[in-house]
Amino acid sequence: MVSREQKRGVLHEKLQILRSVAHSHAEDDMSIISDASSYIKELKQKITKLNQEIASGQHAKVCQPLVRVEVLENGFLINVFMDKCIPGLLASILEAFDEIGLSVLEARATCTGSFRLQAVGEFVCRKKVMISSMHMQWSKQLFKQSRTVLQTS
Repeated sequence: MVSREQKRGVLHEKLQILRSVAHSHAEDDMSIISDASSYIKELKQKITKLNQEIASGQHAKVCQPLVRVEVLENGFLINVFMDKCIPGLLASILEAFDEIGLSVLEARATCTGSFRLQAVGEFVCRKKVMISSMHMQWSKQLFKQSRTVLQTS
């Protein structure tokens, strides 16, 4: 039979999980539940906003970054442009670079209304990669990452 203390322990663990998911800094149970409720309302508003953007066709325009890759003597010059600046986009792009094995040597980014990134990089992987397949793979990865950022912002 489960004791009262064990039930309390399980409830406390579940509240701590709820606290972390809802990004709450509250200590008492009622505040954690209140923060989680507010977080759910915020997520519902984001979903409504994204659905409205999708319905109006704005979402499709925002999700498609313009990516240009040029071969340099010692690596690649990568230019990325998007009409809209989205929080977390730069981090997502850098993660995409990392996932395909691209080491960024130098980068310049601006985020005033639109998003622009110019980066010089080189591959750090051991096997040789064809430039066209790298461009295609990176473009797909960036598109996927930008859609993820849009869905979470």
